[in-house]
Amino acid sequence: MRLTPAGLRFRGRCLPVQIGRGGLTRTKREGDGATPVGRLHVVEMLYRADRLAAPAPWARPIGPRDLWCDAPDHPAYNQRVAAPFGASHESLRRADPLYDIVLVTDWNYPQASPGKGSAIFLHQRRRAGFPTAGCLAFRRDHLIWLAQHIAPGEPLLIPDLACFHLAKNTAGSGAAPRPPRDKA
Repeated sequence: MRLTPAGLRFRGRCLPVQIGRGGLTRTKREGDGATPVGRLHVVEMLYRADRLAAPAPWARPIGPRDLWCDAPDHPAYNQRVAAPFGASHESLRRADPLYDIVLVTDWNYPQASPGKGSAIFLHQRRRAGFPTAGCLAFRRDHLIWLAQHIAPGEPLLIPDLACFHLAKNTAGSGAAPRPPRDKA
């Protein structure tokens, strides 16, 4: 898999993808909203068994207590944890469909360095043109196809593409972050 200006290339297809609102970065930090540049790997697949069938034999169901720790000062930083959990986290079992399928990457995982970024996933997009908090997001049918065809350990190359830097962003690139909106 490789991120290109046209989208994510995989097995002869090019899937439109949304990236982080902070564009691409070589210096990923917790909360920067950027997608990290580098060679990542898909290491786990999680899915909502109450909403869809397992997309692959290696997929693991998301339970009602499943969370992901995003607190850099906690020993479980960038790990799957269970509720109740007092430190900062996000729920893997969301009311919306964004995490119906989650492909977990090895970005700062499983051995996490505090503050280097957490929860860099491939998941469903909110809507076209809407950026993520640093993940890669896809149309639902494209994500299902990807999950059905990907293998554990699949490499994901995210090159440092100038078209995805906020200062050089090109409209209509397929993965460009949205420009900020005036609050007036």
